[in-house]
Amino acid sequence: MSPTGRSADASPALTRVWRPGRAVPVGAILSVFRRGGGDPTVHPDRGQGWWLGLPTPQGPATLRLVAQPALGEVQATAWGAGAAWALERVPSLLGDEDDPGGFVAHHPPVAQAHTRYAAWRVPRSGLVMHALVPAIIEQKVTGQEAFSAQRLLVRRYGTQAPGPGAERGLFIPPEPGVWASIPSWEWLRAGVDGARSAAVVRAARHAGRLEQAAALPLADARARLRALPGVGVWTSAEVAQRALGDPDSVSFGDYHVAKDITWALTGEALDDDALAELLEPYAGHRYRVQRLLELDGGRRPRRGPRMAPRRHLPTRR
Repeated sequence: MSPTGRSADASPALTRVWRPGRAVPVGAILSVFRRGGGDPTVHPDRGQGWWLGLPTPQGPATLRLVAQPALGEVQATAWGAGAAWALERVPSLLGDEDDPGGFVAHHPPVAQAHTRYAAWRVPRSGLVMHALVPAIIEQKVTGQEAFSAQRLLVRRYGTQAPGPGAERGLFIPPEPGVWASIPSWEWLRAGVDGARSAAVVRAARHAGRLEQAAALPLADARARLRALPGVGVWTSAEVAQRALGDPDSVSFGDYHVAKDITWALTGEALDDDALAELLEPYAGHRYRVQRLLELDGGRRPRRGPRMAPRRHLPTRR
């Protein structure tokens, strides 16, 4: 890592060049961290890289990642107190700890998706609260409502990202103490009901113990997450997919996932029980199947108008 000068807010820029020896589809890997098109913490740079505002254990960091396929490398630049931490973990964030060995496609749509996205890997950010809070906000509501709430709360209670991140309008999510101190009426104003806001506050008050889950074996980490009231199968899976690098945690309980995957594999939109049965042969890689199909557009045709905001969907916790 090397300093490359200072930005307008005097944050030193550190750089790293990672040569993984394989193709790294940065956008395909990082897109799962983006919570809607207006997410103030993640900015795609028109095909020229990705910018992220990260709340690292060492402090806020702006991270920019640019893939250079012709050179076989990913160029990373970071600013802020957490810059060195963010750069050190670039390989993990881009899936270097993921092992797709032993994965076998048992269905033609999965084989097609795997061929098209063979370079994709499961990311591991190591930032549990960073993944957990948005997942809680997304429980039981439409994506439109959840993304709007996340955007409003982060812009109001988060901080501008260091370095050039601020110029781009990039934000760092609030620290746990800030999440815990948001008044109830501000949650409601953002469209987050009392059950979800209470779950975020509980998580924030146990943030230290929850963050430790990133260093635990996956089964223990999932159990620690599930021990928190308000965090169920769906929410813990959403965290495991992003923070823990878990290739097997499926988003059971989601309004769309079971219907989309079963439709892609059988031509029928079925429930979670049918999905679990279909994915049995993929044990150890079940989330890999989910994400590969999502990347390949494996979604059932939508009929009728979109659901309106504030309508509760089947329970996702």
